Amino acid sequence: MARKPIIAGNWKMYKTHLEAIALVQKLHYLLRPEDHDKVETVVCPPFTALRAVQTFIEGDNSSIELGAQNCHWENEGAYTGEIAPPMLARLKCRYVIAGHSERRQYFGETDEIVNKKAKAIFANGMTPIVCVGESLEQRDAGETESFVEQQVRGSLAGLTADQLKEVVVAYEPIWAIGTGRNAQPSDANQVCGLIRKTAGSMKGDTGALRIQYGGSVKPGNIKDFMAEDNIDGALVGGASLEAEDFALIVRYRE
Repeated sequence: MARKPIIAGNWKMYKTHLEAIALVQKLHYLLRPEDHDKVETVVCPPFTALRAVQTFIEGDNSSIELGAQNCHWENEGAYTGEIAPPMLARLKCRYVIAGHSERRQYFGETDEIVNKKAKAIFANGMTPIVCVGESLEQRDAGETESFVEQQVRGSLAGLTADQLKEVVVAYEPIWAIGTGRNAQPSDANQVCGLIRKTAGSMKGDTGALRIQYGGSVKPGNIKDFMAEDNIDGALVGGASLEAEDFALIVRYRE
């Protein structure tokens, strides 16, 4: 089954709204219509820059998709400092990242929390990018497959068959994020295959499920990852903060 690759840039806690506008403008002009035909390109700025980036995307009729880095699972309430899914939907976000390893590590997000967020994102007409991945200790102990399977089952529990076809899963081994180290493409592909098999055992056919690799993705290694049959894109961190680098990643076919 043909799956359109999806490459998303997670800007994390970088870029003011003015810097974000400059970055997305440059990216827009570096990418050609044929690039968007072949690859779905997503940028996930900080909350404070979402409106500015959305305005540019709409004003210039850009094919870049807008995503957010996180959200709460409630639609409203007394949750100081949180952002509700309907707020992101009104900003025309198409994607929302749920359960990034930094959220799990620094803010204690569990599979149960990620699952509630994924359901809330779908309920508000957006698509979750659900992140899973093991630590170095778990990898060295040979626990990668059992741990990732547990995360997939917990984070995607209760989603419908149609939602399991639409959700994007990002496999991001924690030990490869921001370290300059990356998994070998064949190893990453094996885990991504496990993710597809696990999701399929939950709700039937997941041939349309798109699975990204994330972890020190750069212009120099993206082509090797994308050559693997179970890897359908990338969740890019540091390299997405430079328009030229991110454009080269999107244009990996060249």
